[in-house]
Amino acid sequence: MIHANTDRIQQHIEHIAAFTATPGQGTTRMSYSPQGKQAREYIKAQMQAAGLTVREDAIGNIFGKLAGKDASLPCVMIGSHFDSVPNGGAFDGPAGVVMGLEIATLFHEHKLTPHYPLEIVALVEEEGASFGRGLLASCAIAGKVTLDELNTLCDSQGVSAATRMTEAGFNPEAVNSVIRTPQSIKAFIELHIEQGPVLEQSGTDIGLVDTIVGITQLVVTVTGKAGHAGTTPMDSRQDALVATSKMIAQIGDFARQAGEATVATVGKLQVFPNGANVIPNKVVFTVDIRSKSGDKLNQVIEQTKQCIQQNSVEGIICHIEQPLYVQPTPLNAAIHQKLQKHSDQLGLSSQTMVSGAGHDAMIFAGICDVGLVFVPSRDGLSHHPDEWTDYEQIQKGVDVIFHTVKEITEATQHD
Repeated sequence: MIHANTDRIQQHIEHIAAFTATPGQGTTRMSYSPQGKQAREYIKAQMQAAGLTVREDAIGNIFGKLAGKDASLPCVMIGSHFDSVPNGGAFDGPAGVVMGLEIATLFHEHKLTPHYPLEIVALVEEEGASFGRGLLASCAIAGKVTLDELNTLCDSQGVSAATRMTEAGFNPEAVNSVIRTPQSIKAFIELHIEQGPVLEQSGTDIGLVDTIVGITQLVVTVTGKAGHAGTTPMDSRQDALVATSKMIAQIGDFARQAGEATVATVGKLQVFPNGANVIPNKVVFTVDIRSKSGDKLNQVIEQTKQCIQQNSVEGIICHIEQPLYVQPTPLNAAIHQKLQKHSDQLGLSSQTMVSGAGHDAMIFAGICDVGLVFVPSRDGLSHHPDEWTDYEQIQKGVDVIFHTVKEITEATQHD
């Protein structure tokens, strides 16, 4: 039986991990940064070495294609993203990209010819760390991103996503050319580290995801009036930060009351003018809400919006944007069954799971049949420099996906 090469997996992950803006302090690799370009060149070179035809689309997603016996058929696509959060880990995203590289190499080494084309993808800007818009690349592939949005989304320096793409040599004006139709993709399978403790605590090799939670991101701007901290009476203030703190204090309770694994997080807070002796006149904060129940997700979104508007008093003005909204996503049962079958045949333990994190797989599910495989995360840690998954555990996940992909593409060996 064919197995993935653990040493090769390790080498790929360690090479990609070296492309970071924060050496010794975790992985910081923004999509259109110099480090992103270094990772891009490495991934393209490895795709070419595996015999793939390589191309980049208008916003910088990388595709490596192995032609099938019937060029008219839709492809089977595998992969993940290669951007990171600031000071994150080496495995979140790259583990899935390396899965794709390794499976392509196995097809090449063992002279396997698929009936359906096989396409390896390395996606940009999944995390949303650059422009505050998670799942940007896969949403563009699904036709959910416009040029206007790329011109509006900005990084921490106030530079738009479109400008960053152009500077990197891409063409955001052709964002519609990125769209893939359901007729062009037969299936998409992603490997990802779990980012939680369940698999490690239960001693299970493989997590087979059947549902990805619904997720929304709100961006809230609270505007008040600046003033001198010493001379403005307390009853005359329009303090944007005080109003914000009242909102934030309630949001977590909405999620707790909803139950069904519903969570809400205020993770980013910007205070203006951010002076020690100045009353804040503006606060911008984010709210991340997730639930496996669509009803509970919508309930907490509405409660949060009502709470924010109820605090728009005494000269305080609130504005809410919702750049991301995805309903809970059930994944394909037939692919799940194939992944289960190959896990069993390989002698691996597995369990069906709900993903509490959003993944590109949830967007691809609107285009094609999708499968998602988790491998254990040490101490459940992710988005952290100490994020870790043993290379042998990644190899097991790659094996399961390889044999599943081999079956779905109906690959045959030739001399």
